[in-house]
Amino acid sequence: MGKRLVILGGGESGVGAALLGKKEGYEVVLMDESSLKDVYRNELQKAGIDFLEKEINKERLFSADEVVKSPGIPEKNEWVKALRQKGIAIISEIELAYRHKGNSRIVAITGSNGKSTTTSLIYHICMHAGLDCALVGNIGYSFARQVAEDPKQWYVAEISSFQLDDILTFRPDIAVLLNITEDHLDRYDYQFEKYIRSKFRITINQQPSDHFIYNLDDEVIKNYIERNKINSIQLPISMKQKVEKGGYIKDDQMHVNVSGDEQQMSIYDFALKGKHNQFNTMAASVAGATMDIRKNKIREAVQTFENLEHRMESVATVRGVEFINDSKATNVNSTWYALESMTKPTILVLGGVDKGNDYTLITELVKEKVKAIVCMGLDNKKIHEAFDDVVKVVDTDNASDAVRSSYSLAQPGDIVLLSPACASFDLFKNYEDRGRQFKDAVRDL
Repeated sequence: MGKRLVILGGGESGVGAALLGKKEGYEVVLMDESSLKDVYRNELQKAGIDFLEKEINKERLFSADEVVKSPGIPEKNEWVKALRQKGIAIISEIELAYRHKGNSRIVAITGSNGKSTTTSLIYHICMHAGLDCALVGNIGYSFARQVAEDPKQWYVAEISSFQLDDILTFRPDIAVLLNITEDHLDRYDYQFEKYIRSKFRITINQQPSDHFIYNLDDEVIKNYIERNKINSIQLPISMKQKVEKGGYIKDDQMHVNVSGDEQQMSIYDFALKGKHNQFNTMAASVAGATMDIRKNKIREAVQTFENLEHRMESVATVRGVEFINDSKATNVNSTWYALESMTKPTILVLGGVDKGNDYTLITELVKEKVKAIVCMGLDNKKIHEAFDDVVKVVDTDNASDAVRSSYSLAQPGDIVLLSPACASFDLFKNYEDRGRQFKDAVRDL
C-alpha cells in the first residue's frame, strides 16, 4: 500500500496536492467541510481520487501518515489541533510539490506587499529569456498541480506566510523577501514577531550556494537579519544606500550587480511606475541576474511588462474622472503605496473585512491627497472612527453604489481609487470578484 495522504481543503492548492499525490502513488483522500466548486469536483472524479465534501471523516483523517493542509485553514481549527496532538505530520502543498520537483529550480517570492507584481515580472523576465518555466503558488496554478501535470525546469512561485508555516524541507534556489508589515495578525495571535518568523521561513532550508534577495531599507527585515543567521548568499536591494552585491537606485539609475558584471538602467525606462514598483523591478532584475539571464533580456523584459489585473489597474476615464482598480490591496500598507503614488485629488474607496487594521498609517496621506472616502463594506465603523474628522466619509454596500457615489463626489481631473485595505469576503467571493464588479460598475456609468 502507498503512504496514506489526507488533503484538508478542496481549493486550488488542495486539488493540486491530490493530483500530485495520486501520480506519485500515495493513497489519497481529500476532505473539505464545505462543498467543492464544480470544476474541482469534476477534476477529482475524472482522476479517480477519493474525496468527501461537507464532512471530515475522523477515522480516515487520524489514520493518515501525513496531512496536506490548505493554507486557508488556521492553526486554531479543531481538526488541526487534534492532528497536532496525535503527532500526525502536517505539511503544506508547496512542501509536497518540492519533494517531487526533481532537478527543477525554484525562485520563491514573499512579502506583505508587491508579491504578485514581482512574481509576475520575474516570470516575464524568464519567459522573455526563453527559460522553461511556470508561474505557480498564490498566482496561477498551485505548485503541486504544475509538478503533476506539466513539470518545468524553473518554477517562479508566489508564496504566502501561511504556505511557509507548514514546510519541512522546501528550499528555494532564490528566495526574495520584499517587505514585512503588519498583516494577517489574526492568524499569528496578534504577535508581529510570529509573522516575521513565518516570512523568514523562506530562508530556513537554504544552503550557502542559494541566494537571498531582500529589502535592506525595511527595518523589520534588517533587524531580523542582524539577530539571526542566514546561510545563503545575501543580495540586498536599497534605495537609500549603495550595495556591493545586489541592487540599488541612486540618481534615478538602477544598479544591479550579482557576479561582478554591473547592469545600469534608468528608472524612467521601467514599465511599472511608482516608488514601490521601483523596488519590485529591482528585486526582479536581481533575481534575473542571479539566474544568469543576459542583461539585454532583463532590460527588454522590464520595459515591456504589463501590470496585473486588480493591481493599480487603470479602468477608464469617464468625463475627466479616472477610475483605478487596486482591489488586490487587502491591507493598509498596500493602500499606503497606492495613495503614495497618486498625483491628483483622489476619492478613495475603502472597506471590507478588517484584519486588525491600523488606519493611522494612512492618515497623513489621506489628509494630503484624499477629497472623500467611500466605504464599501458591511461594517464601516473603524473607517468612520479613523477618518470622520479628516474627510467626508460616505457609506455604500455594493460596488455599483460605491462607484456612483464616488463619481458624484469627483470633478474632472480627479481620480477614484478602489484600494480597500481589507479582505473582500463580506460582499464578494474574493478580491478578483470585487475588482471585476467595480470595473463593470465603472463601464455602466
